[in-house]
Amino acid sequence: MKIDNEPDFVDGNYLGIISSDFIKVADNLKEASYQIIERGYTKFPIFPISRVDIAIGKILYRKFEFDTEWNYYASTLEEFLQRKLIDIEKMDDFERTYKNPEEYCCLFVVDEQFVNFVFIPYPEE
Repeated sequence: MKIDNEPDFVDGNYLGIISSDFIKVADNLKEASYQIIERGYTKFPIFPISRVDIAIGKILYRKFEFDTEWNYYASTLEEFLQRKLIDIEKMDDFERTYKNPEEYCCLFVVDEQFVNFVFIPYPEE
């Protein structure tokens, strides 16, 4: 699994849709990321997003709560390993690719057109 934002994996228009939605919940996700790390659940929080209900992570925000196109969930690298969504042999690659969680949100986008990780920067304050 390739983990990055290379153009062949994320179409600019598609990334725009994700970004315009993300901006509505960014502060909440940044706080959730901080709490997940601070409480010792993981050093690698992952936020799955999907337009339909999925069984990955715990629901944080449904679409109607922030008037978004996506439902937002909270998960961890450990859950992804347990569910074999990330191969244990690829864990080191994932950890190296994972961006600073104080600056970037790790989204796992689950959609008909696209299923992959996207690291998106939090808006500057």
